[in-house]
Order: sequence, then structure tokens, then C-alpha cells
Amino acid sequence: MKATEALDKGREAFDRRAWVEAYTQLSAADRNAALEPDNLERLATAAFLIGRDVESTDVWARAHQQFLNHGHIERAVRCAFWVGFRLLNSGEHARGRGWIARARRLLDDGPHDCVEQGYLLLPAALECIDRGDHTRAVATFARAEEVGHRFAERDLMALARHGRGRSLIRRGDIDEGVSLLDEAMVAVEMGEVSPLVAGDVCCSVIAGCLELWDLGRARQWTTQMTHWCEAQPDLIAYSGQCLLRRAEILELRGAWPDAVEAVQQARERCLRGPDKSSSGAACYRQAELHRLRGESPKAEEAYREASRGGYKPQPGLALLRLSQGQPDTAASAIRLAVDEAQERRTRSRLLPAYVEIMLAVHDVAVARVAADELTEMAAAFDAPALRAFAGQAHGEVLLAEGEAKAALSALRGAWMIWQQIDAPYNAARVRVLIGLACRELGDADAAEMELDAARTIFQQLGAVPDLAHAEALSHVASPKGTGGLSAREAQVLRLVAAGTSNRSIATELFISERTVERHVSNIFIKLDVSSRAAATAYAYEHDLL
Repeated sequence: MKATEALDKGREAFDRRAWVEAYTQLSAADRNAALEPDNLERLATAAFLIGRDVESTDVWARAHQQFLNHGHIERAVRCAFWVGFRLLNSGEHARGRGWIARARRLLDDGPHDCVEQGYLLLPAALECIDRGDHTRAVATFARAEEVGHRFAERDLMALARHGRGRSLIRRGDIDEGVSLLDEAMVAVEMGEVSPLVAGDVCCSVIAGCLELWDLGRARQWTTQMTHWCEAQPDLIAYSGQCLLRRAEILELRGAWPDAVEAVQQARERCLRGPDKSSSGAACYRQAELHRLRGESPKAEEAYREASRGGYKPQPGLALLRLSQGQPDTAASAIRLAVDEAQERRTRSRLLPAYVEIMLAVHDVAVARVAADELTEMAAAFDAPALRAFAGQAHGEVLLAEGEAKAALSALRGAWMIWQQIDAPYNAARVRVLIGLACRELGDADAAEMELDAARTIFQQLGAVPDLAHAEALSHVASPKGTGGLSAREAQVLRLVAAGTSNRSIATELFISERTVERHVSNIFIKLDVSSRAAATAYAYEHDLL
């Protein structure tokens, strides 16, 4: 009786998408009496969604064997597909291919006109993508979609449709491909597909949008995926990817504290979920936020963690080296990364930093070639963010070539795009360049106003290295005698020198303890010290108090 109750409760929880309860109850029922294969499928799904991917694979394999024992070949093939598909996605290619081959052999052994034929086309299409044969991938996904349509199998249609969309994009058919991605996401939004498929489609579609630099579309679908994840609080699978994409969007919009929180949660979820390789990407995003805020030791450690997780830490690590006054090291690193990058979407992420670093080492000719390549990519993709990066790079090179007037035009265009897509940090960096162009053209007032506007944004964001750079360029730098510190930072330094704790400083100045920590970090960077004692000694030695 208890086993029956647990099974009923597990099935009911599964239908409510209460995944932990479903897993707990179905597991309890399975311990009392081995579940039938259709309930094993439910248990495998619940286990996967709460991050028990190894257990999920084992349960799928059990369901597969039971269906075989009962003579249900097609259902057994479906289970084998999910085992193989998940193993392939987690990087266990040998086991994954073995399960897919087993499923194909089972269908080849008899005349099976079934929807599973369509599912087994999906790994074949992915193999085409791996070989760079996007035309064949498009055709294979289309065949899978036709099978799904013939059997009214919405899961298969959604997987095949979005796969075809991404293959079309990589082949260069951007508009048609993006339309298919949107259509697949509408199926998720309408609740027409299962959670296993919905999560796969969401993650892949958003990644495709970011590859295209289509940040507006990525933002919309990330919001949709966030709602989908929040409706299933137990969800571990996919939630890490969702948080990671959300962090990327928040970083772009200048909501850096929220981005830090999201990326930390993403890292934890990725480590708990089936896609542990994504933890490397989360570490890289974490490193970028540390770098932007001037937290160099934390950034360096996070880049190393990203590398250990299998994620190449470029261009961020090269930009960190540049900010640390190591332009030659930065140049060597970014050259190697660009030389190794073959795919257009990978190069598009490296080239803006490549231009900046090549100009820092006075290699204007190489920077010009990179900026031109970026401009060609922007024309091909027609994505606002990529056009902004291209315009910014073009403007930087023109400035270095002494063409300040032409540079000003390119930079103003880039600034307008960053403003339109709500990217304050990127917009402020362009305003610094606009200020330099105005100065070259003899308009000192305009130059100072641009630099002042950039300083204000950098200060609001906590972008310490950029703020210091803008102040160094400006005629209205921090007052002498303060070591480049702002008035608030000087106030905090006096309290640090008096031996006051961060909590007490926060109370005295009516600010949060986190804000005090940021001020102390900024002080260490500006004074080039690494401890409160060293900052105090520096302050006394240089009469900053």
C-alpha cells in the first residue's frame, strides 16, 4: 500500500513539476517494488532535472532494458536516445555514440516507421555541425522536423527546428535561421514541449543570439527562460545556464552587483547540474566582473579557474595584463588567441580587444586589419552590438592614424548604438575616445565634457581602472595631495588609518559595508598597496591624511 501511495504521489508531483518531490516519491516506490518502464522514464527525467545526471542515465538504461524485455522496441530506442544524447552533451562522446549506435541497430533490425527515426537524426545532424558541414546539418534537421510533424511530436519538432535555425545562421542565412529560433522559443513559451526539451531549446537559442551579438533578442528570451526556471524552484539542470546568460545581460546593462550575484549562483548550479563544463564559463564571467572593477587578484584567480574548467580565458586575461602595465604580455596572449580562432563568432569576440591591445603596443597596421575584419563581420551579421564594437575599433584606429575628424564620426555612431541598447560601460569607454578626438581637433571644452561624462559613469559603476584612466586623461583630475583618491575614498582612508573596521566605517558614513569594501579595494588599487597597514603607511608617508 505504501509503495502504491508513493507511486501515486510521485506521478502527481511529476505532473506539477515538483521535481524533488517526484524524485523522492518515485525513488521510494522503486525501492519497494521495481517500477514499470514508463514510471522509470518519469524517475529518470526528475533525477536529471534536479542535477542527479549519473543516476538519471542509469534509470534511463533500466527503462530501456525493460522495454526491450517487453518487446517494445521503439520505446526502448527512445530511452537509448536520451541516454546517448545526454552523454554526448556532457562530453562522454564514446559512451554517447555507443548508445546512439545501439538505438540505430535496433531500428535497423526491423521495419520500424516511427517517430524515433526522427530523434536519431538529431545526433547525425550534430555530427555534421562538428565537421563544419552546415548545409548537410540543415537538411538533416529538416528531415527530423518532417518526421516530427508527421507523428505530431512537438518535442522533436522543437529540437529539430531550433537546430536547423542555428545551422542556417552558421551557414550565413541569418534571417531565416533567427526566425526558426524564435518559433522554437514560442513553443516553449506556450508550454507545448516537455521540460527536457524546453531547457535544451532555451539554452541553445540564447547562445545562438549571443553568438550573433543580437543582445536585444537574447535579453528577451533570457527573461522568458528566467520565468520558466522560476516556475520550477527545484530545477538544477538548465538553471545554471539561465543564470549565466542573465549575468551576461546584467553586466552589459551596468547592473554589476546583480551580475556578480547571478554569476556566483550560476557557478554553483553548474557544478551541481549535469553540464559541469559550464562552470568554466561562469568562472570567466566572474573574472570579467572582477577585472572591470579593478579587483586584479580575484580576476586572475577566476581566470585560472576558468582555464581549469576547460574555458579559454581570453580576451579577458590579456586585457587584465594590459591594465596591469604588461602590454607585451597582453599582445602575445591575444595574438595567439586570434591566430587559433577559426570560427567567425569566436573571432568576433576577440577582435575588439585585439585592436585595443595592438594599438597599445603601437602596431597600428595590425590593428587596422583587425578593425576592418570586424567591420566586415558587422556588415554580415547586422547586429547592433557588433556594429558598435566595429565602429569603436574603427574609430580607435583612425585616432592612432591621426584622422581625428573621421574617428569622431565613427565613434559617435558607436556611442549612439551603445546608448540605444542600454550598455552604459561600453558607451562611457567610447566617450573617452570621443574626448580624445575632440582634443585632437582643438575643442578642449567638448573634450573635457566627454571625459567628465565618462568619469561619472565609471564612478557609478565602480569601474576603477577606467575611472583612473579617464582622470589621468582629464584636466580635471582628482585634487593634488589625495593620491588620485576621490573625496569619499580619502575619507575612508582616514578611518582605515585610524584602525576603524569596515562595519564601523559603514555606520559612521551611512553607507553599506559592501560599498566600504569597494572603496577600500579602490584605495588599494590607486595607491598600489595590498593591505590596510600598507595603505596607512603610504598615507602618512605622502601626507594624504
